[in-house]
Amino acid sequence: KKQDAIRIGEKNPEAAGKAGMQTIFIAVAINIILSALGVIYATDILLLMGASAETAREGTPFIRIMMGGSLIIVLLFLINGIFRGAGNAAIAMKSLWIANIANIILCPLLINGIGSFDGFGLTGAAIATTIGRSIGVSYQLYHLFGGRSSIKVKLAQILPDWKQVLSIIKIAAPGVLQFVIASCSWIFLAKLVANSGGEIGSAGYQTALRLMMFFMLPAWGLSNAAATLVGQNMGAGHYDRAVESVWKTIKYNIIFMGCVMVLFLTLGEFFVGLFTADREIIKVAAEAIRIMSLGFIIYGIGMVLVSTFNGAGDTRTPTWINIGAFWCFQIPFAYLLSDVWDLGATGVFIAIPVAEVLICIAGYILFRIGKWKTVKV
Repeated sequence: KKQDAIRIGEKNPEAAGKAGMQTIFIAVAINIILSALGVIYATDILLLMGASAETAREGTPFIRIMMGGSLIIVLLFLINGIFRGAGNAAIAMKSLWIANIANIILCPLLINGIGSFDGFGLTGAAIATTIGRSIGVSYQLYHLFGGRSSIKVKLAQILPDWKQVLSIIKIAAPGVLQFVIASCSWIFLAKLVANSGGEIGSAGYQTALRLMMFFMLPAWGLSNAAATLVGQNMGAGHYDRAVESVWKTIKYNIIFMGCVMVLFLTLGEFFVGLFTADREIIKVAAEAIRIMSLGFIIYGIGMVLVSTFNGAGDTRTPTWINIGAFWCFQIPFAYLLSDVWDLGATGVFIAIPVAEVLICIAGYILFRIGKWKTVKV
């Protein structure tokens, strides 16, 4: 996505197409290995995750189909990244709509059956998901190779150009690490909540997170738009316009996240009640939502700044920001509040917005320093 945006900004659609195809080559190569391991060791994976022998036996066909078709999932999101990098976000959205609508239609048919057809049960869910996403990928490929996109691609471009492959890996590896760092932090926080709040605390925390992530999707969309605009303007040599696009996106994100914050502070319990009727879970989730929402405006600013670095190809800076904010601060601070100061799950909820403040401050300082403008992709 980053190389595509920059090449489009340079008015070089052929180079953008080649970058996209080289990225697909890398994804296919890695996924073939992972898919094979997943299919072969499906039962062992389930047993390692704590499933009983009977559950593992029943779930093995599901895992094998999902792992065998995981390349389709990777391609769906990877090609969408290529379209977003080229500024064709509408195609990316439509492909997800097509994949999900197909999945919604096929799931009940393949799980429960219809008429004399009994369905496949759990395995049917995996089949429906794989078919639905395959339809979505087919739609993407039609636009990618049909000359309807601003990116010019040829099938021959998928042949490896090892210099470019290494360049893409160099940019992408820190980006993957960003995801791993954040995910590990959330897992550790979930463990702290479980230790102090038990099953009720865990259920409330997970409910609050799902609700928060749902309402944040538009903000993430705006952040991705900022990354694309930054990459395209840098490719065109318009650094002032790149900076201007960042500040405009931040303004829109502040407005949106401010509205969400007000909703959660005033109607948090109502929204949580849409997911569960358990009063204890609602109490925990509503508290989590109210506390975490206090940092929403800061979170909205921080996510745009981090996306700016990624869009410019400076994926190392956000990685170091994440390490400092999540691993060096958030996890120890959450442990201090929840276990040492005996605030329980509330302490974990407090640590989340405080860490986001640090990300925002670090992102702002590094953005103003401007080293991201000098990165060569």
